[in-house]
Amino acid sequence: MTPIALLHLEDAELDHELMLAQLRRSGLQVVARRVDTEADYLRAIEQPWDVIVSDYNLPGFSGLVALDLLMASGRDIPFVLVSGEIGEDTAVEAMRNGASDYLLKNNLTRLVPALLHAVEAQRTRLARVQADLELGVSKQRLRELAQHLQTSIEMERAAIAREIHDDVGGSLTALKFDIAWLERHSQSAELLARLNSASETLTLAIEASQRIMHNLRPAILEQGLMAALQWMVGRFERRTGVPCHLRGPQHLGSLPAGVPLVAYRTAQEALTNITKHARASKVELDLSMAGGVLSLEISDNGRGLSAADLDKARSFGIRGLHERASTVGGWVDLSSDAAGTTLILSIPLPEGNFVETTPGAYLGGDAVHSKFDSLDGGTPHSAESLAGRAVGADREGREGREGREARDGDRDPDPTGWGSL
Repeated sequence: MTPIALLHLEDAELDHELMLAQLRRSGLQVVARRVDTEADYLRAIEQPWDVIVSDYNLPGFSGLVALDLLMASGRDIPFVLVSGEIGEDTAVEAMRNGASDYLLKNNLTRLVPALLHAVEAQRTRLARVQADLELGVSKQRLRELAQHLQTSIEMERAAIAREIHDDVGGSLTALKFDIAWLERHSQSAELLARLNSASETLTLAIEASQRIMHNLRPAILEQGLMAALQWMVGRFERRTGVPCHLRGPQHLGSLPAGVPLVAYRTAQEALTNITKHARASKVELDLSMAGGVLSLEISDNGRGLSAADLDKARSFGIRGLHERASTVGGWVDLSSDAAGTTLILSIPLPEGNFVETTPGAYLGGDAVHSKFDSLDGGTPHSAESLAGRAVGADREGREGREGREARDGDRDPDPTGWGSL
């Protein structure tokens, strides 16, 4: 056993020797040092000690003052108070102020157990502090890893989207031009019908590729988070037939990098899960900023989640949402009952990015439209779909734009609209 390093605050040399004899008889190995003045004591506590044993009464000094000085120094050293006579009130005060134990000089049989307990408690406490520090470091590394993984995922998605745009998109565009040329120069009705069918199939392939690109890299976020969420709400309504309403400010100000994408992906995941599992007849999204926190609340009136569902969600789906939110310093709260499920994303914002907002009216999915409406086939009020423009361009070509054909080498400018994305 490693000897215990003991600092003894005692003015009587005889009492010091008696205490050491008591410890030796008990088989306890101790390396001790005695001090009896405040100045010596203050210098001594700068050294590493396993325990401090202090007399209560000292000339011009006291055990309670010594305890206060130890607490003020910030050193974590067990402190045992010993006195010839000590009242209950004084003992309680000493324990309240941080003493590990108190003993009477006429009953030193408790000395060894008291020292061993104090030393073990301190070692346990230090081990816990060290474990907490290591856990904090591990959590920080995990957060950094999660952030790196999320960043890598988004970069990979963007790279795949670019490849689809440049390679697949380019090939489909070239094929569209070729079919358009054949349609303009074919004299066979049967061949024209086949070409028209192929053109329609190709249009569907172009639209599918555009949807895949958008899911991989939501370029609509360039129009702002609110506009992107509004587009998502409209897409959800058209796909599911379930009323979905969004409420929030039209102008959020400048958000920190990464925050809009995290909010968008969270809403995307929530609406996907609602589609698959909730059996809801109404969905609401609330976007707001208050108290320096950006909040996105997604709620439905579906069948709710059981405790088992919540446990399962925490294991996988919700864990992914938490990890994504943590990359921007945010968190996710999930609650559910028989009336439905609510998911809240909260992201604290730096002071310079904070703009207080007030809730607006709920907006339906048809309130905002953009060039991205074509990714779902458009709405009665949407802009002409990208692929539709290609068909229109081909039709104009068949109606006699021979001059342009000669000038452009039989090619219309980007009839599929891939360049716009």
